[in-house]
Amino acid sequence: MKKLIIAVAVLSVMIHSSAFAAEPVKILMKNQADVAPIAISSDVNPEIKNNRTMVPLRVISENLGATIQWSGSKVVITKNKVKVTLQLNSNTAVKNSKTVSLDVKPYLKNNRTMVPLRFIAEMFDCKVSYSNFAVTVETKPLVIDGVAVKALQQEYHMTMGGVVNQIYGNPYIEAIYNVFIENKGKKVEAPSNYSWNSHPSPGDYYKTGQYDFLDQEGNSIKRFDLYSLVQSSDEDGEVLINEVNEDQWYMFNYTASQDIWQLIDTAARNGFLTEISNTVP
Repeated sequence: MKKLIIAVAVLSVMIHSSAFAAEPVKILMKNQADVAPIAISSDVNPEIKNNRTMVPLRVISENLGATIQWSGSKVVITKNKVKVTLQLNSNTAVKNSKTVSLDVKPYLKNNRTMVPLRFIAEMFDCKVSYSNFAVTVETKPLVIDGVAVKALQQEYHMTMGGVVNQIYGNPYIEAIYNVFIENKGKKVEAPSNYSWNSHPSPGDYYKTGQYDFLDQEGNSIKRFDLYSLVQSSDEDGEVLINEVNEDQWYMFNYTASQDIWQLIDTAARNGFLTEISNTVP
């Protein structure tokens, strides 16, 4: 009877342990102190290796606002002035010019490169905490002129109606801000004809987007307006940017204007965009 009780107890522990082992690890991104963390989805589940949470490289890099570039089995992850180089099945990495050790080597799983979450997040100055099968990555807000940005508000108009969105993910906000700053060209005079006009004529500049970086109270700290030259052909048009706070106009890179839309689409896909209003029929 005693042996039976022991066997039942051992079996109970094994079942309990298996249930915990099968519990999926959640990845949460926390961007604001007063906003609940957002769960990040992935087509390959995070997993624990040597007490380290391993996640797909794309998932963590895009949600930190970083870019990746492959060269053979090496990958370079870049954000602002930080560059981290990893190699598959290698336990060393390079941050800028300094070599650092990894507890777990990057590896492939279902054609996805799995990397240690804490290592990558901390390389880009994020805080990481673990509780109840959830890893929370806390990012820092963008600061403009000494003021922390809470959200980026995007407004654009269609032929009829318009849309107002707000993006709350700190890395996306910072990445978009950097696109604006880094792709301003030479200063130019304000065009003679520019507006939100839903039926612009060739030669006019149509406002394709208004972008306000908002403080904690919802006031605009910095605003950029993008305008595209209306042409009769289908070629990529000339793009201007108006830095509204300084009332200054600049040439702007057309590809960069598309990069902004791509970043906003990614933010929306990962749950960091809220539609404030939509009057499009």
